[in-house]
Amino acid sequence: MILFLPAWFLFRNLISVIINKLSQEEFKHILRIAGKDVEGSKKSIIALSLVKGVGYNLAQVILQSLNINPYLRVGFLTDKDISDVENALKNINSLGVPSWYLNRRKDMDTGTDIHLITSDLDFIKSNDIDREKTVMSWRGYRHMFGLRVRGQRTRNTGRKATAVGVKKVAGRAPASPGSSPK
Repeated sequence: MILFLPAWFLFRNLISVIINKLSQEEFKHILRIAGKDVEGSKKSIIALSLVKGVGYNLAQVILQSLNINPYLRVGFLTDKDISDVENALKNINSLGVPSWYLNRRKDMDTGTDIHLITSDLDFIKSNDIDREKTVMSWRGYRHMFGLRVRGQRTRNTGRKATAVGVKKVAGRAPASPGSSPK
């Protein structure tokens, strides 16, 4: 006796095709969020976490505070939703996000908690490293010489293509067996 079970999961691709055809004219295949090009077929939570400086958890908090479905494909979002997301990324403090979600707490220059994304994050990070080098702190010293900074062990790992064995001298020709050294 063969028992037939309803298998809706076999038809989920068909359902997504039907939904895509219904709103084909509204779908955006590629869109730009905070300076990053994102495929429209990605889920909105994944697409938002592709922006540098925004992780999965922060993306989830932003989408929940804006009442956007995190599992909706980002190509179906309206222009208003996308602009709301970009404004939220610029002003994360206005959403009421706890300060421990932010990636730059107690900034050296302003003393406030801020959140940096994209190229601003890279710029501030390189400025911090340069400041450490000019002050000649221990971390700056380790950065200057390309060593591990955060207390990792370096006995076995961290050798960046440096030879450990005996080095051969390339200029000398091998001595013939019958000749004596001078």
